[in-house]
Amino acid sequence: MFLHEGLGSLAMWREFPARLCEAVGARGLVYSRPGYGRSTPRAAEEAWGLDFMHRQAHEVLPALLAALDVDAEADPPWLFGHSDGGSIALLYAARFAHALRGAIVLAPHIRVEDLSVQSIEKARRAYQDADLRQRLAKYHDDPDSAFWGWNRIWLHPPFRQWSIEAEIEAIRCPLLAVQGLDDEYGTLEQVRGIARRVPQAQWLELPACGHSPHRDQPDLLINATARFIRGHAQADTQRAHGASH
Repeated sequence: MFLHEGLGSLAMWREFPARLCEAVGARGLVYSRPGYGRSTPRAAEEAWGLDFMHRQAHEVLPALLAALDVDAEADPPWLFGHSDGGSIALLYAARFAHALRGAIVLAPHIRVEDLSVQSIEKARRAYQDADLRQRLAKYHDDPDSAFWGWNRIWLHPPFRQWSIEAEIEAIRCPLLAVQGLDDEYGTLEQVRGIARRVPQAQWLELPACGHSPHRDQPDLLINATARFIRGHAQADTQRAHGASH
C-alpha cells in the first residue's frame, strides 16, 4: 500500500508503484487521501488538527482496508509511505503490529524541524506568487483543498511541538527508512532518530537525492526495497518451515 506525501496523490506516484510491485512480485494499492487527487475535497472551512496524521493512521487507513475487504490480520500488507505518508505508516505500524508485514518509509517526519518549516514557508510563497498552484491543479480536483490543508497545519505555531518519537518505539515489524542527502524538508536526523528508537530498523541515505527518493533515485530505491522485502519473506518462510518440524 502506497501512502503519498503532503501534497501528493495517486497520480503523482506516476509509474513508480507499478515498477516496484513488478520488482518484488507483489500487488499494489495506491490511493489519494481525503482532500487530495480525485478524492473528496476538504471543506473550505475545515482546518486539520494537530493529530491529522494520527487520524489517517488510526482511523482512515483501517476504514479503507475494511471497505476494500482487505483482512490485514489474515494477510498483512506492506506499507510504503513518503513524507507525511511515511509518518502515517510509522503510526500505523506502532498501533497495529498484528496487521502489518513491514514498512518502507521515505523522508518520514518524526518531529518538526526548522528546515521543514522554512521549506514549507517557501512553498506557501510559491503557491501564492508563482506557478505551484497551476502545477498541482494537474493532479488535484481542488488544489486549494490539498495545499492549504497541508500548509496551514504545518505552519500553525502549536504544530512545532508535534513529535512521534516516543510512539514509534512500539514498532516491532521490519522497517526500512530512506532519506536523500539533499532533502530540503528534513535532516538526516529523522531517519537516524528512527534507527535509535526502533532497534530492528534499517536505514538508507541516498546521494544526489532530495525529498523524493522515488523520483530522484528510483533504481537504487527499487533495488534496496526489493532486497529488504525478499530478505524478510525468506526469513518468514524459514521460520514457518522450522515450526512445521
